[in-house]
Amino acid sequence: MADTEDKNSRSGIQVIARAAAVLRILKDAQTGMSLGQIAERVGLPRSTVQRITSALAKENLVIAAPQGRGLILGPEFSSLAGAAPYNIVEHCRLLLTELTHKTGETADLAVMRGIGMVFLDQVPGTHRLTTVSQVGEVFPLTTTANGKACLARLPREEAIPLIQNEWSRNGITGDIEAYLLDLEKVAHEGLAYDLDEHSGGVSAIGFAFEDWAGDLHAISVPVPSSRYDAQCGIIERALRETAANIQATFD
Repeated sequence: MADTEDKNSRSGIQVIARAAAVLRILKDAQTGMSLGQIAERVGLPRSTVQRITSALAKENLVIAAPQGRGLILGPEFSSLAGAAPYNIVEHCRLLLTELTHKTGETADLAVMRGIGMVFLDQVPGTHRLTTVSQVGEVFPLTTTANGKACLARLPREEAIPLIQNEWSRNGITGDIEAYLLDLEKVAHEGLAYDLDEHSGGVSAIGFAFEDWAGDLHAISVPVPSSRYDAQCGIIERALRETAANIQATFD
């Protein structure tokens, strides 16, 4: 009887470990993954992965990706994550406030989710003319400072499909090699720039970082382009100080 209970216990633990491995793979993937891709990454038979994902789908922990492109994390996963004691918004709020005090400009916090940047928090600037985005708004990757900053931290094999996908959706014919060189510069210097690329009349500078869970986030400072030249140096220095503080808290 005891041997049977031990065997069942070990079996249950193995199932949980395998399900957790599948969820981690999907969390790290920026686009949908097929059963075969998941199976290869976790080192399990495709049939086993299918049984695991079917069970997870019943609990809304995984769902089908848009246009049938494999599987992605489901809404229940986000709900459970949101209930955790750790909250990136609370963690970064003081740093955003300090950034606004140093620059007088709006400070934004966003997270990379799939094919876009989702705004999580914002501290408005003190100037009469400021740039404001809505929390929950989704911005593109290739034309925003926060998006470029995150792309620059990804391996090329992950960044290229995201770039090409965004260009394809928007009918853009871009030079991928030149764009990758720009991302290498961002990775080397630590700051990414949007000079009227996403919205006319608005420029921005930002940096990216990974939290304890490995999720990519970005803090950026958008500014009316009419004020950019005068503010650029101030914003760069303040962002580098903020990046150093962020690095210290996540090390």
